[in-house]
Amino acid sequence: DLFAAVEPILPCLQEDGIVVWVLGSGPYPPGVVALQELLDAASEELEPEDVWQPEDMNDTCLYIFTSGTTGLPKAARVSHLKSIMCLSFYELVGASSRDVVYLALPLYHMAGSLLGIVGCIGIGATCVLKEKFSASQFWDDCRAEGVTVFQYIGELCRYLVNQPQRPGEREHGLRLAVGSGLRPDVWRSFLQRFGAIRIVETYGMTEGNVTLFNYTG
Repeated sequence: DLFAAVEPILPCLQEDGIVVWVLGSGPYPPGVVALQELLDAASEELEPEDVWQPEDMNDTCLYIFTSGTTGLPKAARVSHLKSIMCLSFYELVGASSRDVVYLALPLYHMAGSLLGIVGCIGIGATCVLKEKFSASQFWDDCRAEGVTVFQYIGELCRYLVNQPQRPGEREHGLRLAVGSGLRPDVWRSFLQRFGAIRIVETYGMTEGNVTLFNYTG
């Protein structure tokens, strides 16, 4: 979807030795790697373990976008060990394989992809992916999909509280909201309006090595 934004600077990128991969059918200019063709041609058999198993768990697993807690926005290094630790995120906040997790966070951030997607894989939970957060559709989505867990960033809860009141706002199965940046005034309003939902506020950084969990509420 974003290839048109990159295409005008392809020559500059290629001069710098940067490879552009695109997921989609194409066609694409020379030098652009069409991933879909490679995926279609790839065998479904796993390679031998010694091919894909990292030699050191502290080696780089991936680079992920960070908006700049420790400087300008950049691609931050994430190790194999940190990626595996994200498997236990939802278990740490009290979710289980029986839960249905609603995720509307951008997947280029650690919260959406590693805590959200990888966290669901870690506990075997169902993940409901919303392409773009909609405060007006949120509770309807929760009822339709049987959502029990919501991963937020603080402003998403503020958007919900700022919506006009509607009948049936407490008629949902949501039992747990987990995320970062929820202000005390929004926290109180959220609970008063939408019912007894457990909130677990967390704080961590893509480039940090410490994470805080507010278990006491």
